[in-house]
Amino acid sequence: MISAVHEDAFVESRGAPPLTVRKAAMRDIRPILDLINDYAARGEMLPRTEFEMSEAIRDFTVVTSAGELLGCGALHFYSPTLAEIRSLAVREQAKTHGVGRKLVEALVGEAMQYELDAVFAFTYVTGFFGKLGFQPIERGALPLKAWRDCLRCAKFQSCDEIAVLRVLRPVHWAQGLPEIWAPTPDDQLIPVPTFRPA
Repeated sequence: MISAVHEDAFVESRGAPPLTVRKAAMRDIRPILDLINDYAARGEMLPRTEFEMSEAIRDFTVVTSAGELLGCGALHFYSPTLAEIRSLAVREQAKTHGVGRKLVEALVGEAMQYELDAVFAFTYVTGFFGKLGFQPIERGALPLKAWRDCLRCAKFQSCDEIAVLRVLRPVHWAQGLPEIWAPTPDDQLIPVPTFRPA
């Protein structure tokens, strides 16, 4: 779930201490857990445990300022061509300072370094992701593995999050699509290829 950023998380304030974007370290586990679980207590994100964070810490990128962790996000791989941006959270006092934008840009940059074709996210703030090149997609077209965490969510039966996708390598992406997924000019959603047994 990605619900801990708002549309205005795109703006970077003037006069604030500089923001540092870096890969998360083990020392970041406690502040990341505090941030994510604060949102989870309000029903806006899934809770995480110390064990889960220890396993997934290499997926995470953080933004800090003057030594304080202001936000976090993870890039989770689902296939050699596709990954999810998830666990995107920004401290309340940093929501209009560009932290969310910096996190997503860093995670997209990481996906490009791995030569992924596309990244997706589940979100309530499609406008925020739209400014960063993401477009709404049909959520049912995503790989079933992407729904694993959804089983733990209280909103599983009535989820209102929207799936968004950003294609990073359009030519390669289009070449990898089965013919039935070939987009037409009238399409308002981006198709995501899924495995179909022969």
